[in-house]
Parts: sequence; structure tokens; C-alpha cells
Amino acid sequence: MRLVGFIGPSGTGKSHRALWVARENGLDYIIDDGLLIHDNSIVAGKSAKKAPSKLSSVKVALFQEEDHRKAVRDAILKDQPKGILILGTSDGMVDKIVKVLEIGEISQRIRIEDVASPYEIEQARNTRIKQGKHVIPVPAVQLKKQFSGYFLDPLQLFRRKGKGEFQNIGEKSVVRPTFSYFGNYTISDYAIYQVVNHIITTMPQMEKITRFRTSNGPDGLYIDMDVIMVYGYNLREAIKTAQETLLSELDRFAGFNVNSLNINIKTLVLKKTL
Repeated sequence: MRLVGFIGPSGTGKSHRALWVARENGLDYIIDDGLLIHDNSIVAGKSAKKAPSKLSSVKVALFQEEDHRKAVRDAILKDQPKGILILGTSDGMVDKIVKVLEIGEISQRIRIEDVASPYEIEQARNTRIKQGKHVIPVPAVQLKKQFSGYFLDPLQLFRRKGKGEFQNIGEKSVVRPTFSYFGNYTISDYAIYQVVNHIITTMPQMEKITRFRTSNGPDGLYIDMDVIMVYGYNLREAIKTAQETLLSELDRFAGFNVNSLNINIKTLVLKKTL
């Protein structure tokens, strides 16, 4: 198994270029900030970007927790990659990663300066420092569960093939972790209720919510509610419309991964209250 280190200081654009560098060097897997990635999908691990502090994010990136380390190592042993691109901020970091995962030794080292110009590196640094944005080289849909309630921006990654031609080499995501802000943030259950209630009460088919329960856990959102519906509309179609609208708006509102959305029609009214 060929192991290649991709090295550069934090915020210089390594994750942004990881997919391209891996493909150019014939590497089918990537290790980046605690995640094992293959074909734009998360195979195993958890993202260091989800950690509550910079110190804890470093521990995740170095696979310091036994369960995390074992899950990634077992996935590598099972899949037997031909080659892995391992991202790190220093030679020492990539060496520590391969040592703790017990997968061999680094055979080649690529520096960020080898694949990015000084201007591009400076632009990446400014984005990290001023906006707190971090790139993860997988589509946003792959991160919904780990980053439910965070702000995710999906972006397509392209490589120039020739004059006027571009090759789509995958999607990456931009996430702003908790530790990149001046302080932590939380989204209260009441704020979630207000979004849901606004959508329900503005639907002509629905009168109001009579009971609302939600659980906003680390893996996503669970919602269960009772609703009064207006007589004369198709019940199944009305519920389907409500669910689709709520899922779309909760995603737009804060990137929620909604695991369960139960709407119970408890009673009917003949006319909607204005």
C-alpha cells in the first residue's frame, strides 16, 4: 500500500486540493482530519472539524481515541487501498498518523507549495482567518449526519483539461466549525419550533400545531407533532407537502439532518382561522 503525505500549514488549501492531488498520483483513498475518504464518500472516522476546540480537533486528526482509531484501521485492512493520500500540517503529523494506524511508512511527500502558487496559498489563509471556513473533500450530503445544525456550503471542484474545457473531479464542502467562531453557538428547540410553526400555519391545508416535541442530538433532528387540519384537502397529499417543505426549510435554515419527522393529524376544522 503506497502512502503519500500531503503537507502544508493549516489553512493553506490542502483539503481544497486533496481530490485532485490524489487522482494525479493514482491514490484511491484520502485521510484528512480524522476521516477516511474514498470516491467522494466517507468510509470511516469522524471529522476533526466537529470538535469543540482546536486542541480536541488535533486529537481527532491524530486518531487519539481507541474506537476512532480502530474503526479507520479496520476499514483500511478490509478495503486494502492501493494508495492513501494523508494530509497533515507537518512531516511529524503524517508520520504520527501512519504510526498510530499501523499502516506502514510514508514513501513520498508532496508539499502544498508544489501544487499551489504563493498567491493561492495566501488567498486560502485569508479565507481561513477572516471567515473561519474549512474545506472537507466530500459532498455536503455525506456530512449531514456529522454536521447537523452546522453551516455547510457544497461546492463543485473542477480541473482545467484544455482551453475552455473543465473536468468535474468531485464535490467538496465548506464548513465553519464551532472553534472557528469567537464563541460557541446553539440552536434552541424553540427556534426550531418557530420555523416549523411558521411553515405549518402559512399552509392553507393546516390550521395549527397543538403538540410539538423535538430532540436535537449529535446525529440529527427528531420531530414529532400533532396538527389540526382544514377539512376539504387530501390528507395524504397535505402531509407529504408539509414534510417536504419542512425538510427543505430546516436544511436551508441550518443544515439540519432530519432523522424523523412525524406529523399526526389529530382533528379537523371546517374553515381556517384568519
